[in-house]
Amino acid sequence: MSGDAARHDGGKSAFDPSDDHSRIGSDEAGKGPVLGPMVAAAVRARPGAVPEDVDDSKRLSVGKRESIAAALRGCEAVAVGVAILPTDRIDDPETDMNSLTVAGHVEAVAAVATEGDSVVADAGDVDAARFARRVADGVSGVGPPVEVHAEHGADATDPIVAAASIVAKVERDARIDGLNPEYPDHGPVGSGYPSDPETRAFLRRYVGDTGELPECARASWSTADDVLAAAKQSSLSEF
Repeated sequence: MSGDAARHDGGKSAFDPSDDHSRIGSDEAGKGPVLGPMVAAAVRARPGAVPEDVDDSKRLSVGKRESIAAALRGCEAVAVGVAILPTDRIDDPETDMNSLTVAGHVEAVAAVATEGDSVVADAGDVDAARFARRVADGVSGVGPPVEVHAEHGADATDPIVAAASIVAKVERDARIDGLNPEYPDHGPVGSGYPSDPETRAFLRRYVGDTGELPECARASWSTADDVLAAAKQSSLSEF
Protein backbone atom coordinates (compact mmCIF):
# COMPACT_ATOMS: atom_id res chain seq x y z
CA MET A 1 0.00 0.00 0.00
CA SER A 2 1.38 3.43 -0.87
CA GLY A 3 0.98 7.00 0.30
CA ASP A 4 -1.28 7.80 3.23
CA ALA A 5 -3.80 5.06 2.53
CA ALA A 6 -2.24 2.72 5.08
CA ARG A 7 -1.74 5.26 7.85
CA HIS A 8 -1.85 3.68 11.26
CA ASP A 9 -1.35 4.94 14.79
CA GLY A 10 -0.76 3.20 18.09
CA GLY A 11 -0.79 6.36 20.17
CA LYS A 12 -3.55 8.85 20.99
CA SER A 13 -7.11 7.69 20.46
CA ALA A 14 -8.59 8.46 17.05
CA PHE A 15 -12.11 8.90 18.49
CA ASP A 16 -13.53 12.41 18.24
CA PRO A 17 -17.10 12.69 19.59
CA SER A 18 -17.76 15.73 17.38
CA ASP A 19 -16.87 13.84 14.18
CA ASP A 20 -20.07 12.76 12.44
CA HIS A 21 -18.39 10.95 9.54
CA SER A 22 -18.81 7.20 9.18
CA ARG A 23 -16.01 5.22 10.75
CA ILE A 24 -15.27 1.54 11.33
CA GLY A 25 -14.66 -0.14 14.67
CA SER A 26 -13.35 -3.68 14.95
CA ASP A 27 -12.91 -6.17 17.76
CA GLU A 28 -12.89 -9.91 18.34
CA ALA A 29 -14.28 -12.42 20.82
CA GLY A 30 -13.10 -15.89 21.72
CA LYS A 31 -9.31 -15.75 21.61
CA GLY A 32 -8.86 -17.87 24.73
CA PRO A 33 -11.57 -20.58 24.76
CA VAL A 34 -10.80 -24.27 24.28
CA LEU A 35 -14.09 -24.79 22.41
CA GLY A 36 -15.50 -23.15 19.31
CA PRO A 37 -14.38 -20.45 16.91
CA MET A 38 -12.93 -17.02 17.36
CA VAL A 39 -15.20 -14.32 15.93
CA ALA A 40 -14.15 -10.87 14.70
CA ALA A 41 -16.62 -8.12 13.89
CA ALA A 42 -16.50 -4.71 12.25
CA VAL A 43 -19.16 -2.03 12.48
CA ARG A 44 -19.25 0.89 10.02
CA ALA A 45 -21.40 3.82 11.13
CA ARG A 46 -21.52 7.43 12.16
CA PRO A 47 -20.98 7.78 15.93
CA GLY A 48 -24.57 8.98 16.35
CA ALA A 49 -25.99 5.95 14.58
CA VAL A 50 -25.03 3.42 17.25
CA PRO A 51 -27.23 2.96 20.34
CA GLU A 52 -26.35 5.26 23.23
CA ASP A 53 -25.97 2.35 25.64
CA VAL A 54 -23.18 0.57 23.77
CA ASP A 55 -20.29 -0.43 26.00
CA ASP A 56 -17.53 -2.98 26.26
CA SER A 57 -19.42 -6.24 25.74
CA LYS A 58 -17.98 -7.69 28.97
CA ARG A 59 -19.80 -5.01 30.96
CA LEU A 60 -23.24 -5.79 29.54
CA SER A 61 -25.77 -8.48 30.36
CA VAL A 62 -26.56 -11.17 27.82
CA GLY A 63 -29.95 -9.63 27.12
CA LYS A 64 -28.53 -6.14 26.63
CA ARG A 65 -25.83 -7.42 24.27
CA GLU A 66 -28.37 -9.30 22.18
CA SER A 67 -30.70 -6.29 22.03
CA ILE A 68 -27.93 -3.95 20.90
CA ALA A 69 -26.59 -6.42 18.34
CA ALA A 70 -30.08 -6.82 16.86
CA ALA A 71 -30.48 -3.04 16.70
CA LEU A 72 -27.14 -2.63 14.94
CA ARG A 73 -27.93 -5.31 12.38
CA GLY A 74 -31.37 -3.84 11.77
CA CYS A 75 -30.22 -0.26 11.24
CA GLU A 76 -29.88 0.87 7.62
CA ALA A 77 -27.23 3.41 8.64
CA VAL A 78 -24.98 0.68 10.07
CA ALA A 79 -22.95 -1.94 8.18
CA VAL A 80 -21.80 -5.05 10.01
CA GLY A 81 -19.04 -7.42 8.93
CA VAL A 82 -18.29 -10.69 10.72
CA ALA A 83 -15.39 -13.14 10.31
CA ILE A 84 -15.49 -16.65 11.75
CA LEU A 85 -12.21 -18.43 12.45
CA PRO A 86 -13.05 -22.10 13.08
CA THR A 87 -11.12 -24.52 15.27
CA ASP A 88 -9.30 -26.19 12.37
CA ARG A 89 -7.92 -22.84 11.31
CA ILE A 90 -6.90 -22.06 14.90
CA ASP A 91 -5.16 -25.44 15.18
CA ASP A 92 -3.19 -24.96 11.95
CA PRO A 93 0.49 -25.31 12.99
CA GLU A 94 1.47 -22.80 10.31
CA THR A 95 -0.23 -19.91 12.12
CA ASP A 96 -0.36 -18.27 15.55
CA MET A 97 -2.98 -16.40 17.56
CA ASN A 98 -1.58 -12.94 16.80
CA SER A 99 -1.76 -13.63 13.06
CA LEU A 100 -5.23 -15.14 13.39
CA THR A 101 -6.44 -12.09 15.28
CA VAL A 102 -5.10 -9.83 12.54
CA ALA A 103 -6.75 -12.02 9.92
CA GLY A 104 -10.09 -11.84 11.71
CA HIS A 105 -10.02 -8.06 11.88
CA VAL A 106 -8.92 -7.85 8.25
CA GLU A 107 -11.75 -10.07 7.01
CA ALA A 108 -14.40 -8.28 9.08
CA VAL A 109 -13.21 -4.78 8.15
CA ALA A 110 -12.84 -5.61 4.46
CA ALA A 111 -16.46 -6.76 4.40
CA VAL A 112 -17.73 -3.23 5.14
CA ALA A 113 -14.89 -0.88 4.16
CA THR A 114 -14.91 1.78 1.49
CA GLU A 115 -11.81 3.56 0.23
CA GLY A 116 -10.33 6.03 2.68
CA ASP A 117 -12.34 4.83 5.68
CA SER A 118 -10.91 5.42 9.13
CA VAL A 119 -10.74 2.28 11.27
CA VAL A 120 -10.28 1.99 15.03
CA ALA A 121 -9.37 -1.54 16.13
CA ASP A 122 -9.11 -2.95 19.61
CA ALA A 123 -5.42 -3.89 19.58
CA GLY A 124 -4.87 -7.65 19.53
CA ASP A 125 -1.12 -7.36 20.00
CA VAL A 126 1.03 -5.92 22.79
CA ASP A 127 2.35 -3.53 20.13
CA ALA A 128 -0.72 -1.54 19.07
CA ALA A 129 1.05 0.24 16.21
CA ARG A 130 2.24 -3.06 14.77
CA PHE A 131 -1.29 -4.46 14.99
CA ALA A 132 -2.67 -1.39 13.18
CA ARG A 133 -0.06 -1.71 10.45
CA ARG A 134 -0.78 -5.40 9.91
CA VAL A 135 -4.53 -4.85 9.73
CA ALA A 136 -4.13 -1.93 7.30
CA ASP A 137 -1.81 -3.95 5.08
CA GLY A 138 -4.15 -6.94 5.20
CA VAL A 139 -7.25 -4.95 4.24
CA SER A 140 -5.40 -3.35 1.34
CA GLY A 141 -4.60 -6.81 0.03
CA VAL A 142 -8.25 -7.85 -0.23
CA GLY A 143 -10.21 -4.61 -0.34
CA PRO A 144 -10.01 -0.82 -0.43
CA PRO A 145 -7.19 1.06 1.33
CA VAL A 146 -8.12 2.29 4.81
CA GLU A 147 -6.50 4.19 7.65
CA VAL A 148 -6.13 2.09 10.80
CA HIS A 149 -5.58 3.14 14.39
CA ALA A 150 -5.31 0.49 17.10
CA GLU A 151 -5.37 0.88 20.85
CA HIS A 152 -5.73 -1.37 23.85
CA GLY A 153 -9.11 -1.17 25.52
CA ALA A 154 -10.71 0.68 22.61
CA ASP A 155 -13.93 -1.26 23.23
CA ALA A 156 -14.28 0.67 26.49
CA THR A 157 -13.56 4.13 25.06
CA ASP A 158 -14.90 4.22 21.49
CA PRO A 159 -18.62 3.54 20.90
CA ILE A 160 -18.12 2.07 17.43
CA VAL A 161 -15.46 -0.36 18.68
CA ALA A 162 -17.79 -1.19 21.58
CA ALA A 163 -20.50 -1.93 19.03
CA ALA A 164 -18.14 -4.28 17.20
CA SER A 165 -17.24 -6.01 20.46
CA ILE A 166 -20.94 -6.62 21.13
CA VAL A 167 -21.58 -8.06 17.67
CA ALA A 168 -18.56 -10.35 17.99
CA LYS A 169 -19.53 -11.55 21.46
CA VAL A 170 -23.17 -12.22 20.54
CA GLU A 171 -22.15 -14.13 17.40
CA ARG A 172 -19.58 -16.17 19.31
CA ASP A 173 -22.09 -17.00 22.08
CA ALA A 174 -24.72 -18.03 19.54
CA ARG A 175 -22.29 -20.43 17.90
CA ILE A 176 -21.37 -21.95 21.27
CA ASP A 177 -25.06 -22.35 22.16
CA GLY A 178 -25.51 -24.03 18.80
CA LEU A 179 -23.06 -26.75 19.80
CA ASN A 180 -25.31 -28.15 22.52
CA PRO A 181 -27.67 -30.04 20.17
CA GLU A 182 -24.61 -31.70 18.60
CA TYR A 183 -23.65 -33.28 21.93
CA PRO A 184 -26.92 -34.37 23.55
CA ASP A 185 -25.23 -37.14 25.56
CA HIS A 186 -22.31 -35.08 26.84
CA GLY A 187 -23.44 -31.46 27.09
CA PRO A 188 -24.02 -28.80 28.09
CA VAL A 189 -20.79 -27.46 26.65
CA GLY A 190 -20.73 -24.33 28.80
CA SER A 191 -19.03 -21.13 27.65
CA GLY A 192 -16.11 -22.92 26.03
CA TYR A 193 -13.52 -21.27 28.28
CA PRO A 194 -10.99 -23.48 30.11
CA SER A 195 -11.91 -21.88 33.46
CA ASP A 196 -15.59 -22.80 33.09
CA PRO A 197 -16.44 -25.89 35.23
CA GLU A 198 -19.27 -26.77 32.83
CA THR A 199 -16.89 -26.79 29.87
CA ARG A 200 -14.37 -28.91 31.73
CA ALA A 201 -17.10 -31.35 32.77
CA PHE A 202 -18.24 -31.61 29.15
CA LEU A 203 -14.72 -32.44 28.02
CA ARG A 204 -14.33 -35.02 30.79
CA ARG A 205 -17.55 -36.75 29.78
CA TYR A 206 -16.82 -36.71 26.07
CA VAL A 207 -13.21 -37.87 26.29
CA GLY A 208 -14.10 -40.41 28.95
CA ASP A 209 -16.70 -41.97 26.65
CA THR A 210 -14.92 -41.70 23.29
CA GLY A 211 -11.21 -41.45 24.07
CA GLU A 212 -10.87 -38.44 21.79
CA LEU A 213 -11.63 -34.74 21.68
CA PRO A 214 -14.89 -33.42 20.25
CA GLU A 215 -14.65 -31.67 16.88
CA CYS A 216 -15.49 -28.34 18.49
CA ALA A 217 -12.34 -28.45 20.66
CA ARG A 218 -9.13 -26.62 19.86
CA ALA A 219 -6.79 -29.60 19.86
CA SER A 220 -3.71 -27.36 20.02
CA TRP A 221 -4.78 -25.81 23.35
CA SER A 222 -3.06 -26.96 26.54
CA THR A 223 -6.46 -27.66 28.10
CA ALA A 224 -7.08 -30.27 25.39
CA ASP A 225 -3.71 -31.85 26.14
CA ASP A 226 -4.58 -31.94 29.84
CA VAL A 227 -7.88 -33.75 29.38
CA LEU A 228 -6.38 -36.30 26.99
CA ALA A 229 -3.47 -36.95 29.36
CA ALA A 230 -5.88 -37.42 32.26
CA ALA A 231 -7.93 -39.88 30.20
CA LYS A 232 -4.86 -41.95 29.39
CA GLN A 233 -4.10 -42.14 33.10
CA SER A 234 -7.74 -43.16 33.76
CA SER A 235 -8.08 -40.28 36.18
CA LEU A 236 -10.27 -37.71 34.51
CA SER A 237 -11.26 -36.41 37.93
CA GLU A 238 -7.83 -34.77 38.08
CA PHE A 239 -8.65 -32.58 35.07
